Amino acid sequence: MRIHAPALLYFDAVRRAGSIREGARQLNVASSAVNRQILKLEDEIGTPLFDRRPEGVVLTTAGEMLARHVIVVMQDLERAKSDIAALRGVRVGHVSVAAVEGVCASLLPSVIRRLREIAPRIRLTTRTMGSRVIPAALEDGSADVGIAFSLLHSPRIRQSHMARFKLGAIMAPTHPLAGQQTVGISACCDYPLIWPGADLSVATVLEPQFQNLGRTVEPAVISDSIDLTRQLAMRPPMIGFQTAIGLEAMLSEGKLVHRPIETARGPIWSELGVYVRAGRSLPGALDLFLQVLISELQGQEEL
Repeated sequence: MRIHAPALLYFDAVRRAGSIREGARQLNVASSAVNRQILKLEDEIGTPLFDRRPEGVVLTTAGEMLARHVIVVMQDLERAKSDIAALRGVRVGHVSVAAVEGVCASLLPSVIRRLREIAPRIRLTTRTMGSRVIPAALEDGSADVGIAFSLLHSPRIRQSHMARFKLGAIMAPTHPLAGQQTVGISACCDYPLIWPGADLSVATVLEPQFQNLGRTVEPAVISDSIDLTRQLAMRPPMIGFQTAIGLEAMLSEGKLVHRPIETARGPIWSELGVYVRAGRSLPGALDLFLQVLISELQGQEEL
């Protein structure tokens, strides 16, 4: 069985796009040519790789197995290209970043600025998503690096760095609790709460704390939007829950205050991790990006 590189390239594009037509558009190739390559690849392997549906295509079990191989091949090719460029003293490459909303707003701008100062030819693609879906983006190769809060351990992803930040209540400066240095969970429950949506890892961190109260807590609003939570928290007497990362501008402008939550065991820590796919050899561009990112995180981490 001989599988040619163009067939793998077309397969990967269709896999990512979920559509032969969209994959062809991204490759700037005719849909018919892409379809022929996919059919030829399926014929050589001896089994369908995609389920054709009216709304697009979905990988079969065999397609998922091939996809795992193709992801490794494509990422290794990117590393080889980066290494060859490094031999010429040139720092080039592309890094795809999947990050939670607050990180995209605050941390990444300074990371990107520093990276461009030392390696202006490295291109970046950033996407905002919830912590719980970032591992899948790393596993399927749609992201090179993930930045997420409180991920559960997975053998398929590797943690490159972890920084801790205090989880706190955010509220207007005129809120009755704003004058305290820290706040308790029970005190927060006396006010309308903005509860994080299920896709946000902060919900997982908070739930056990509220369950320990022995009282029913009914939020006024449930939202998976970081920005909406902040906007609502600016309107007393509402209270939201976030770390201070990404809030720097609003705190300095006096629009919000952040009061760490204090429990009998001390503060509640939220862990912000940097992740890559397990077993991956890092190309030069990705390795450099990680160095800059981790350095920036170390400067902001709460000890």
